Amino acid sequence: MGTRDTIRTAVRDVVPPAGLTRALAVQAMVYAVGSGLFHAGSAVFFTRALGLSAAQVGLGLSIAAGVSLLGTVPLGGLTDRYGPQRVWVVGSVLNAALFATYPFVGGFAGFLAVVVALAGVDAAVGVARQVYSINALPPAERVTAMAYQRSSLNVGFGLGAVISGLVLAVDTITAYRGMVWFIATVFLVTALFVWRLPRPPQVARRAEPMGRLAVLRDRPFMAVSLLSGLLTAHQVLYLTVMPLWILTHTDAPKTVIAGLVLLNTILIVLLQVRVSRGTDTAAGAARASRRGGLLVALACLVLPISGMTRGLLTVVVLVAAALLLILAELIESAGTWGLTATLPPAGERGAYVGALGLGVQLQYLIAPAGLTALGVTTGGWGWLPTAAIFVLVAAAIVPTVAWAQRTPRLGAEAPDPDMTPVP
Repeated sequence: MGTRDTIRTAVRDVVPPAGLTRALAVQAMVYAVGSGLFHAGSAVFFTRALGLSAAQVGLGLSIAAGVSLLGTVPLGGLTDRYGPQRVWVVGSVLNAALFATYPFVGGFAGFLAVVVALAGVDAAVGVARQVYSINALPPAERVTAMAYQRSSLNVGFGLGAVISGLVLAVDTITAYRGMVWFIATVFLVTALFVWRLPRPPQVARRAEPMGRLAVLRDRPFMAVSLLSGLLTAHQVLYLTVMPLWILTHTDAPKTVIAGLVLLNTILIVLLQVRVSRGTDTAAGAARASRRGGLLVALACLVLPISGMTRGLLTVVVLVAAALLLILAELIESAGTWGLTATLPPAGERGAYVGALGLGVQLQYLIAPAGLTALGVTTGGWGWLPTAAIFVLVAAAIVPTVAWAQRTPRLGAEAPDPDMTPVP
């Protein structure tokens, strides 16, 4: 009977309950098939099918990342003005149209136009997707629903990577064009799926909404955004810095890297929902973020040991460091969702959720180069200050969230008579 209960609990943590939570998880998986397919095959598509150089691809993607950074807050405001479901549907249709044009791109200028447009659309859609989940679900279900979506995303990414492997094996221009047209179809299916989702309750807004960049004046909230964003650097550590460390400072076989990526995917699918419990309040989310940061710091102390070991012991140390980073990712992600669901004011969620993403965007700008320099190019001693950075950020997140809770949000300052429903 105990075994049955364990199996039943495990299944419940992977398969979302019927209703909107399951529908959102299915949508996430469908979306991730297309997204995972493109991420795995895009580099070859850009160079083989479009004839671009590696330098052109890198420059275009960097410019697109800058657009995403600058556009996250103002584009998030579109969700407040037009509603998350509408923005999500229109954005998915635009994504489909942009991917459908990829095979007809000629030269760097055309490529740049498409990737920049995709970056802007993705910024708007990313906010709309989160705000829809928050608006449409009861407070007690929001973080759990996001956890189910993340599990489903990883399943979809895995399926997309498998399909990408087939495309790369065929390795023809026709196959690469078919790949992006298939992705365009996935986005059209996503748009139809989202359109058929239940309409979320209308959220009251002030008669005169705050300006698109006004959220940047909310200092406590922006401090939370910065700290929470920096804690997401565990992704860079796991997918970029740790593989480089393995290749340059350990005697572990290269296949270990692929094994650790697979381990990450499996554990997220199996454990994300279970680990997310207790993060549906701002205080609980802050504590989870702190635990995640401390686990990252501990991983930074364990990982360099692998540079001093040999053989099987090296692999054991690497797996231990990987498990710490995976657990940190699971806990910190749940903390981020809890902050996303609880801190933004209802009438300005789009702008505030976009602002919360600024910290993540900033992390993506500085973490790859910064953490690689500290962890890899120093020969090993740089892991100590890296761990110290995460300890400091983790220590600061709880009091900073408390500060944000004590401070009224900008969009919540107006009295009730000045509130009007979203059109």
